Formats: sequence, structure tokens, C-alpha cells
Amino acid sequence: MIIGIPKEIKDQEYRVAAVPGAVSELIKAGHEVLIETKAGIGSGIEDKDYEEVGAKIIDSAKDVWEKADIIYKVKEPLEEEYKYLREDLILYTYLHLAGNENLAKELVDKKVTGIAYETLKLDNKLPLLTPMSEIAGRMAVQEGARYLTKPAGGRGILLQGVPGVRPAHVVIVGAGTVGTGAVRIAVGMGARVTVLDVNIEALSRLQELFPDKIETLYSNSINIEESVKSADLVISTVLIPGRRAPQLIKEDMVKQMKEGSVIVDVAIDQGGSTDITKGHPTSHTDPIFVKHGVIHYAVANIPGAVAMTSTYALSNATTRYIKTIANLGLKSACEKSPEIISAINTYDGYITNKGVAEDDNFEYKELNIK
Repeated sequence: MIIGIPKEIKDQEYRVAAVPGAVSELIKAGHEVLIETKAGIGSGIEDKDYEEVGAKIIDSAKDVWEKADIIYKVKEPLEEEYKYLREDLILYTYLHLAGNENLAKELVDKKVTGIAYETLKLDNKLPLLTPMSEIAGRMAVQEGARYLTKPAGGRGILLQGVPGVRPAHVVIVGAGTVGTGAVRIAVGMGARVTVLDVNIEALSRLQELFPDKIETLYSNSINIEESVKSADLVISTVLIPGRRAPQLIKEDMVKQMKEGSVIVDVAIDQGGSTDITKGHPTSHTDPIFVKHGVIHYAVANIPGAVAMTSTYALSNATTRYIKTIANLGLKSACEKSPEIISAINTYDGYITNKGVAEDDNFEYKELNIK
């Protein structure tokens, strides 16, 4: 197969889908890899690094998209890229279709096979989402700490405090992969940390990992409200795979927060997990907005800021499946690795992920690969 890797065009998105080692594996398996010039430069990978392993460097995105059987990306296509979508194309990337009806419609209308990293499920885990979730959780605290400083508009609080001065109160909603990453950094920086989740086992696991370092609460509206009200920094990480994020943090809760407090919404890719950030993603160029005196950070591609780390982590996770699909074709790949089925969100003009269909008001059709 011909595999195309275009340069990402999302605002300050510096990641690239595959590193030279992964590209080398695909070429050794007999596939042709086309890479748009400078696609890897933001991750410290030069064109010559790809050429040395046998990839072809292409000057235009148009040629990469048009010649490829599979487009291998990091982020969902933006409107400028919709013109490249076509019926015989396999698109392998983060799609985040829940709440993105326009992209869903384009993929359906043009009968694109859309394979979404974020919904691939194996042993009840999300292996293609996990590495970016780990990075996003860690960065969420890092970014939150920065915006708590006075020059950034925050309250002027040092996360870890000093002797005789209490540390910042960091509230983390969600004890999954993102939440665990956030807890790790917040605890390491010496903050007072509260974690909320409905999964008692997840809370127990965190308590065992960080004994006497965190407090845990069952996630309900009363506990969320009380915790958010006293927080200096809130990290919202709620995820329902393939679905829009629920808005657990209500505007009335935000109004009770202290001026200069910070909310980081890591679930913004799935539509946002607060009443205020819902449908209001920000970017690395313009990362925050202020409402009710509270700083809201809702960047939709947080890991893109640490592209050298993120690119290698993502490539390590995704290479396995693109090799399987390219080597065997989609149908046989799904027979060999049935978990790929859970990643197929669109096929032959239909939404084939029930959650996406319900959230975007599309007809759902069970996958039947020809």
C-alpha cells in the first residue's frame, strides 16, 4: 500500500504521525511511504532522516493525500483538508467525532474509512489514546501552575507553597489515565490534591500509589461543587470513549471560585467537560479565556507542545496497527486483530460507532467490511 503522512496544520501542532524507525518498518514490509516536506521538523525529525530509511519526500499536501491509500495522521482533518477526502481512502488518526458533526458528515458523505485512535479498545483499555493522555495529564498541572502566577493573570500562588504557607489546592476530576498523570505531577510539586471519580477501584489504586498524599472523594454534584469552590486549580479529565464529555463542572460552581483560579479542561477534544468550555476550544497561540474571574485553559492539542516526546510515544503505539492494516488489508486485519473494529468510526457512508452516531444524530450501521 501507499501510506501518506501529511504535515499537521492545526495551530502549533508540531507532532508527526511516524518516526523514521516506524517508517523503516513499513518500507521493509513492502509499502511505499510518502511524507510531506518538513512534516517532522517540529519533532526534531528532518526530511533527510526519512529519506535515509527509504521514504519519499513530497512537496505538497495535495499530492500526499491524493496518492495515498492510507493517510496516517495525528489530528483530525481540518476544513482546509476536507477537499482531499475521498471514497477509497483509509484515514488513520485521532478523529474525536463526537461533537464534530461537520467532519462526521464529510467522512460519511465521501465514504471514507475513518479509523480513530481514541476508540480502539483492547482488554478494556485504550492503548492508542493512553500515551497522549499521560502527557496531557502531566502537562495540565504544568500549564495550570503557570497560569496561577500573577504575571499570567492568576492568583499569584506557588503550587507547592513554602514553610509556613499552605500549598495550592488542586482538584482533579477523573481518576483515569489523564487524572493519574495529573496527580503524579501535582503530588510531586507538593500541592494539596483532591481526586474525584465514580470508580472506587480507581480511587483506591491512586490512594495506594500516593499514600497520605491525596484525598479522594466519590464524584457527585455535591462533592464536585464543594471541591471546585475551594480549588485554586481544577483539572477536568472526564472521558467516555467515543462520546461527548459530560459537563460535570457547572457554571454556578465556577462562579463560586476565587478570582484568578484556573480550570484546565483536558476533555475539550471530546466537546469539553464544563458548561463554560463546552464548544469553546482554545489553541496554543491563544490558550486561555477568562469568565467569572476564572482562567479557562482549553487547548485541544495539549501534547503538541511537547512534540519531541509526544511524537515518539504516539508512533510507538500506533505503528503496530498501521502495519497490520497495510500488510493484510482492512478485512483480514480486523480478523487478525479484532480490536481494530472498535476503532472504525465511519465506513462505506455510515457511522459505525454507536456512541458517535447518537451524539452527532447520525444513522448507526453495524460494521460489515466488504
